[in-house]
Amino acid sequence: MDGAESETGLKARTRRIISRLRKAYPDAVCSLRHENPLQLLLATILSAQCTDARVNLVTPVLFKKYRTAKDFAAAPVRDIEAVVRSTGFYRNKAKSIREACRTICERFGGRVPDTMEDLLSLHGVARKTANVVLGNAFGKNEGVVVDTHVFRISNRMGFVSEKKNRDRLERELMKLVPRKDWTAFSHLLIHHGRAACKAPRPRCVGCPVESLCPKVGV
Repeated sequence: MDGAESETGLKARTRRIISRLRKAYPDAVCSLRHENPLQLLLATILSAQCTDARVNLVTPVLFKKYRTAKDFAAAPVRDIEAVVRSTGFYRNKAKSIREACRTICERFGGRVPDTMEDLLSLHGVARKTANVVLGNAFGKNEGVVVDTHVFRISNRMGFVSEKKNRDRLERELMKLVPRKDWTAFSHLLIHHGRAACKAPRPRCVGCPVESLCPKVGV
């Protein structure tokens, strides 16, 4: 891919990449195991600076011990810490879990809110977590989840030119990717990042989108 790419051309290439990734990863969904919005919210809080696989080892114990927002809100923070310790930064995460659940009980009747504004009012919740919950628990495409895979691959594939700020990168992606695909787009890039487009160097041989990738930053 030589020469400057027009905005129209970039949007067309992005759609083709999404189509190919859907075929390559038909089971690309949220990898955090959950049964309801509360479980997804808390699992996402725990996933900060931690692998989803590790979170999935911890949450069955956590969700068996505490079932409702009221349960978490009333729990001694040290008891929550003991369960989530292996996810790292466990003191901050335990505090965020309890305080978020207290707000859910006090302001939202014990139910996880389904708007960006309300989710961002919860302790420990930023746009990434809110986007995960809205997209996967409520089917609302309000933004694009930008994790390390999405950040890396979006730059590598030339979708964006934002190297530092994740909020700015998200805004660029929201202009580029069709809104109906915002939630799926993140899952596809996350799966692709784990399977092939790794850091520091991707596995380009056999990559389903190699012919569409400018290999920016490789």
